[in-house]
Order: sequence, then C-alpha cells, then structure tokens
Amino acid sequence: MKIGVCIKQVPDTETKVRIAADGRSIDETGVTFVISPYDEYALEEALRIKDKQPGEVVVFTVGDERAATSLRTALAMGADRAVHLKDAAFEGSDAVGLSRILAAALKPESFDLILMGKQAVGTDRGQIGPRVAELLGMPHVSVITHLEMTEKTFRAHREIEGAHEVVEGSTPVLLTAQKGLNEPRYASLKGILAAKKKELKVLGAADLGLDPATVGKAGSRTRWEKLELPPARTAGKLLKDMEPAAAARELVRLLREEAKVI
Repeated sequence: MKIGVCIKQVPDTETKVRIAADGRSIDETGVTFVISPYDEYALEEALRIKDKQPGEVVVFTVGDERAATSLRTALAMGADRAVHLKDAAFEGSDAVGLSRILAAALKPESFDLILMGKQAVGTDRGQIGPRVAELLGMPHVSVITHLEMTEKTFRAHREIEGAHEVVEGSTPVLLTAQKGLNEPRYASLKGILAAKKKELKVLGAADLGLDPATVGKAGSRTRWEKLELPPARTAGKLLKDMEPAAAARELVRLLREEAKVI
C-alpha cells in the first residue's frame, strides 16, 4: 500500500509564545519547532499500516528551510521518502493556497491512502484535509480515532456529538487523525542514522505546475490582521466564613456586577 502523509512544522506546544514586532506573527527567537501533534498521529498510523503489509510511506510538508528538520524526523521514525515543498512563492499561503500546493504534489503519486492531522496546532483551521481531498476528487473522513485497513478497503471510527460513528469504504481515501488514534513512536538511533541516507526531494511551484499567482500571498484570500495574547488572569475571590444563603447571594452579586455574566 502506498501512503502519503502531510505534516506541518509548528512551535512546540510547551513554547512560551511572544508576539513579533509586526503584531501579525510570533517572535521565533528561541522557539523550538516540531511536527504538529495531530500530524504525528497520522504518521504513526501510516507506519503501523506499513508494519502490517508491504508498502511505502511518503511524507510531505510546505515550508522554508527549517521545515526540513521535521521531514528528517519523519524519516527517522520510519518514513521511506520525504518531499519538501519549498518556494518563495509559497510564503504567506492561506488554507486555500496550502491545499493547492499539497494536492499538486500528491496527485502524481497516486496514493492508496493519504493521512494528515485533523488540524495544525497554532492555526487550528482544520481545513486542509477536506480541501485537499476535494481538489483530488477523493473521499475523506475527518477526526478518526480508530482505523482498520485491508489492501482495498477501510473502516474508520470517529467520535461525534453523543455518538460513535463508523465509516466504511474503498481506497483511495484521505483521512485526518484525532488524538487517541495511537501513541506516536520515538525515532530510534538506528532510524536517525538511516534517515540521513533517505531521499528528501525539494519541489517548487514550477515543478508542481502551479501558477505563483494562485498560492502564497498573491493567491491568499485571507490574512492575519492582528495577533494578541490572552489577557492575564485576575486573582480569584474566595467566599469563606459565610452562611450558605449569604454566600449564594454574594456570588450572584459578583457574577452580575463584577463579572457581568448574568
């Protein structure tokens, strides 16, 4: 089975975020970048499928030179090949542009299965999977928590509000991973050494047959106007040494007059 996995490099979730001077991006000084956690679930699932049946796992990412480190991590975990979609024309792409880039790179490979995270940590848009599937004319199932595969069919489980849903179908298909699908492995020393010998191919807009006007800032339909950190939490109030009835009255007063939520 031939499996494509799309990943995105994001700031480590433990990183203390600071807003850059332009007010529209984060200050990357001292920030550690990693594979987006949901994409790690997608990669791990691809590797588990490959462990059970012969196949190939190919990883894709869009990004600048730094993003190559995440591709190397994916190779060290067990992916067979990696494709770095890197071009100055790709900078500033929104969800539509990123989807066009990924779809153009994925299409010639004729994958049986494409996996990616349900969303990228940071932007949390959750649009890429469905958009790529639409561009490829491929069915998709989002936020899966369990997957059963045969050579030609799939059975995907997902949690929806108040119920558990099971979707069955045939390949090719695009699936997006939710937390709980699996527990991603760590790259072994042997895997890290092997990754240095594996292929990391770089493709730009011309290689993909993309018009630069349809991607990047030129083709973006949305843009970040302003980023703000959440307001600092104020100290809480503790109602103590009060009779229950008096405490209830005071709580209602505080919610109405100070918190202004009722």
